Amino acid sequence: MRSGAAVLVGAALLIWPAFFNGYPLLFSDSGGFLHQTIGPLMLWDKPYVYGPFLHAFHWRISLWGPVIAQGLMLSHLLWLTQRVMRGTATPLWHIGLCAFVAVATAAPFSAALLMPDIFAPMVVLGLFLLGFGGAALTRFERGYLVALVALGIAAHLAHLPLALGLFGVALLLRFWRYPARLVAMALPVVIAVAALLATNAIGHGRVALSPYGSVFLLARLQEDGPASAVLKARCPDAGWYLCAFTDRLPMPANDFLWAPESPVNRDAAGAPRFLGGMLLAPEAGQIVAETLRADPLGVARAMAGNMVAQLVSFGIGDTLDEAHFAVAIRPRIEQGFSPRELAAFDNARQVRGALKDALTPLNPFQLLVVILALPLLIWAAWRGQGLALAFALFLLAAVLGNGLICGGLSAPHPRYGARVIWLLPVAALLCSLAMVTQRGRKRG
Repeated sequence: MRSGAAVLVGAALLIWPAFFNGYPLLFSDSGGFLHQTIGPLMLWDKPYVYGPFLHAFHWRISLWGPVIAQGLMLSHLLWLTQRVMRGTATPLWHIGLCAFVAVATAAPFSAALLMPDIFAPMVVLGLFLLGFGGAALTRFERGYLVALVALGIAAHLAHLPLALGLFGVALLLRFWRYPARLVAMALPVVIAVAALLATNAIGHGRVALSPYGSVFLLARLQEDGPASAVLKARCPDAGWYLCAFTDRLPMPANDFLWAPESPVNRDAAGAPRFLGGMLLAPEAGQIVAETLRADPLGVARAMAGNMVAQLVSFGIGDTLDEAHFAVAIRPRIEQGFSPRELAAFDNARQVRGALKDALTPLNPFQLLVVILALPLLIWAAWRGQGLALAFALFLLAAVLGNGLICGGLSAPHPRYGARVIWLLPVAALLCSLAMVTQRGRKRG
């Protein structure tokens, strides 16, 4: 009972921004995930996973259900991680750890946000526990972690390459000597891939991990320049639809994808293109392939630059305003929930535009915590052994991989960095405690 109470208190600490806001934090894309089940609608640009997850906990009653569930899952993961790293987990230590995470890091701004962002750190911690937890975990806990990590990988397409990269880290750490651990880490990846293939086959009629993912990669490559150069060199002979717009390229990736006047959403004659991203996908795949063939070094340079930009971009703020809420979110809540829930949404600080200015002053303090944690974590990786070394390397690799995937393949955004950067201070703290514990055991 004490353990359960500690996890519950930890969850409350980890979602404190929602309590301060008076409602779960939302992002413009949150409305799309709600629409997946309230519509219902199979969106072309999002896996059909996080929307059903939200529905499993809100049941058109209240969005507080999903945010509480996210807090509990993260709190429990931190409990398990502490047990594996320290050899034990106690209520007081757990509440202290969650309080540190809540006050000193950006984690609460992902945990309290109804977006699949929170699953990125859950995938990282869950894979580490599956690979390194050993006898510290019960059979039930390992089964639960497999299910949770599989859900997290499937919830966002960026999480699949992240999981594969961390699996590669395990191989570099000579995990081929432990087949059972490799199987435990690989199983959620297999389940997630099967879920994505099945949902896309049913919803889109295409057996693919991301039926229209080429459009997002094209948006990135045309903004960076290589794809725009290919279009200008090959058009008009190539006969591509985008040949009519070479004079407007490159343009910002977000505008390319979503602006009403972009080539994706309005043709050369000015007529709107319904689901323009889906229509462009076959051609986008051809242009991306041609760009990779024609200028691989240019693509690599652009990805490296975007990765660096992403690694240093992790402040809170871009998920605290009310941009597009009136169009993207409020109609979904009005359609699927009671008037009381709609009133709670309308009264939230975020919706009233009073949240961002109140909370962004936390950015300098959270930046300082990350800066102070880095040398401590590097020292732990250099001097540590066993779990401390593995945890430090695993989480450093996760942050680097997240920067490459999100910045290099999508676009650098603070929320992409904020969702995982908080793992570094946590790793520094737990690695230090693990090293102290190891030294105490040797002396004993």
